[in-house]
Amino acid sequence: MKTTSKLFVAAAAMTLVCGPVGAVTRTLGAVRDNTLYEVSSAASALSNGAGIGVFTGRTAQGSNGIRRGLVAFNFAAAVPSGATVTSAQLTLDVTMTTSGSEVVSLHRLSSDWGESSSDAPGQEGSGASAEPGDATWFHTFFPSAFWGNPGGDFAAGASATVGVAGDGTYTWGSTSQMVADVQTWVDNPSSNFGWLLFGAESRSATAKRFSSREGGSGPQLVVSFGAPVPTTGEYALVILATLLATLGVLTIHRRSITI
Repeated sequence: MKTTSKLFVAAAAMTLVCGPVGAVTRTLGAVRDNTLYEVSSAASALSNGAGIGVFTGRTAQGSNGIRRGLVAFNFAAAVPSGATVTSAQLTLDVTMTTSGSEVVSLHRLSSDWGESSSDAPGQEGSGASAEPGDATWFHTFFPSAFWGNPGGDFAAGASATVGVAGDGTYTWGSTSQMVADVQTWVDNPSSNFGWLLFGAESRSATAKRFSSREGGSGPQLVVSFGAPVPTTGEYALVILATLLATLGVLTIHRRSITI
């Protein structure tokens, strides 16, 4: 076997066993998003699963004015198991606001939640009647599954914060906590419930509307990661394949490698 063929076989073995070498970056679109609309009782549940907007902050609608956004991503097809996440950046587009700059923070959710077919009318700030499977202020999945705490179950500490002013594009991260969140979700997909978007809630008329995934320029998450580290057994396979290639035992064919 020629030396170049031997090297090719060794390199192919490394790629098959270890995966791609070096940093990889993927851009993911949200797989679900929704808004929690504050209401006084579960009987009047509101949502906006199919709407074009995701809201944060407080409207001018009196005691039931708080809005909180929800967003989640699926990593299974984009980030391989065992990868080491090195960067995570979330981008959202503001499409409507009546306030100046307000801080909007990300908080890791600790309960699963749903996005169904509710679609709020007009500017969507008032929500729509919840449909089965929707997340609401009281429900994780309307009408029978509930948050432990009305308004969502989420980490008290923010994973990232950004000052959000007028219409335009805003990016959260990369922060160490966002990276930790994504790493946890890659390692344990069953814990992947996404983030809650928490805006200014202490005074009225601070609401922000972000484009949802149905809105044309939905949430985008840019994730960078290193290739998975091979196990001891995988290293052994690489050494064996390289040794066989060196000894000339492996034969190169146009479409396959056979022993």
